[in-house]
Formats: sequence, structure tokens, C-alpha cells
Amino acid sequence: MNDFDRVHAYLADLQDRICKAIEGADGAARFKEDLWSRPEGGGGRTRILRDGAVFEQAGIGFSDVSGTKLPPTATAARPELAGASWRAVGVSLVFHPRNPHLPTTHANVRHFRAQRDGETVAWWFGGGFDLTPFYPVDEDVLHWHRTAQALCAPFGEDRYDAHKRWCDEYFFLKHRGETRGVGGLFFDDLNQDFERDFAYQRAVGDGFLDAYLPIVERRRDTPYGERERDFQLYRRGRYVEFNLVWDRGTLFGLQSGGRTESILMSLPPLVRWEYGFIPEAGSAEARLQEYLRPRDWLGELAS
Repeated sequence: MNDFDRVHAYLADLQDRICKAIEGADGAARFKEDLWSRPEGGGGRTRILRDGAVFEQAGIGFSDVSGTKLPPTATAARPELAGASWRAVGVSLVFHPRNPHLPTTHANVRHFRAQRDGETVAWWFGGGFDLTPFYPVDEDVLHWHRTAQALCAPFGEDRYDAHKRWCDEYFFLKHRGETRGVGGLFFDDLNQDFERDFAYQRAVGDGFLDAYLPIVERRRDTPYGERERDFQLYRRGRYVEFNLVWDRGTLFGLQSGGRTESILMSLPPLVRWEYGFIPEAGSAEARLQEYLRPRDWLGELAS
């Protein structure tokens, strides 16, 4: 089995394992699978869970796609890719819980390889995971970042700090002046040592459930009312704004001829916008703003 096939096998299995775990956590709904192929090359399987006891919508996609030409946005930043054929494999997920006290979450792990005349001209790993609460709980944020730090530890003492900072910078809504949530890990263009970099990708992929499932168990049954639900739908609008305005993965997928339904599965099933909304001073809704900026969560919350 060559290196790309090893990554392919790991990611396909990761999708299976996460689906099984989320179905168990939800307890009511199951994922439905949509198999698709891409005329330019490759395909994938998109799985959607809807109207569950815990998750209003949970989407997780596996794709292995290829092509002979990259979009201009990709070759402008990486001129060595001009004229190269390419292949990309990855797993991406976004889970939108029903309960406003249970955060939305996103994770992605991917591998890219480009060739020209049979020779590899570029390869890299990318990915990460992040958390978007509407009613943040310090215990949850601390657990999320402790899990991220622990999985980063075998890869160097600076790995967590660097990829946590990268996450804060990437998932930042510039037009709103706020982070999308409380962050996590983000990395791209990791291409120093294949075995070590692949091991890190596996650590991130495997660590997602360790980070998220305990939060699901703690918050899934927290009481809420119409006010909390309205605020959740309003804040979901920020999620849509980021994915459609700033997210490079969404842009690359659409510009490279990707499957639109699978690319946009990250969008929430229900959302609302309200002009000039300002939460009441001192309210639980106003408290969220203190969490929408880069912070040293482990230092501040553990003290």
C-alpha cells in the first residue's frame, strides 16, 4: 500500500468511527449516506444525520478527488502547482446540535498531493478542529483545549501554541472583529516528514471525539427556552458568514468543481439574521462576546 492509499484508508475508517460514535450519542437518528462521483476524477460519500434527539443536523463527508488543473486562487499562492495534476483526500464535519447550550463543532483532516510528469512536486497535510459555543461554559472550553494540548504534546512543546494561534487567526470574522468561537487547532501545508506529519493528522482526527463527546454528555439535557433558541439561530448566522465569505476550503471546493451539496453541508438547517442586534447588558447572551477573541484558555481558566 502506497502512502496516499494509507491516508485514504485511515480517513475512510475515521468517518466510519465518528459516525458510529455520534449515532450512539444521539440515540435516535442515524446517518444517511449519499455516494457521489466527480466527472473530473474521484468522488466521495456524504453522510447526514437529521432531526435527532441531540443533533438537529450533523454532516460528515469523506472525499477523494483529483484533477488536471488547479483553480487560479491555488496556483497564485503556489506557482509550482501550475500545470500539475492533483489529488486530495479528506474528512470534514460540522455538527449543529439542537440544544443552544451544546456547542456547534467543526473538524477537518486532509491530505493533498500534486504531480507533474509522474513526479511529486508538492504534498502536505492539513486540518484541525474548533468549537463554537453560544452559551460558553468554562469547564467545556478548558476540556477542549486540554485535549488539544495533550494530543499535540508528542510533536513538540510549541505545537499546541502554534496551531492554537493559527486557529484563532484563521477562524476570525474580519468584518465582525470576532473569532468564530473559542478555537482549537488549525494547521496547513505540513510537509516536513511524512510519517511524523501523518501521525499528527491521526492524532488530531482521533482526538476529536475525545474533545467533543464529554461536552455532549454534559450539555445535551440542559434546559432552554425560546430566548436561548432565538439567540442560537442568530449566532448561527455568524457561522454562515464565515463559511461563505472567508473559508478557503469552501472557496477551493467550489472553484475546483466540487460537489456543491457536499461542500455546503456545513451550513445549519435553520438560521436567522437580525439587523443591529445588541444583547441586553449583563445577560447570558452578552457574556458570549468575552469568548470571541483570542485568549490563553489554559492559563486563564485553569488558574
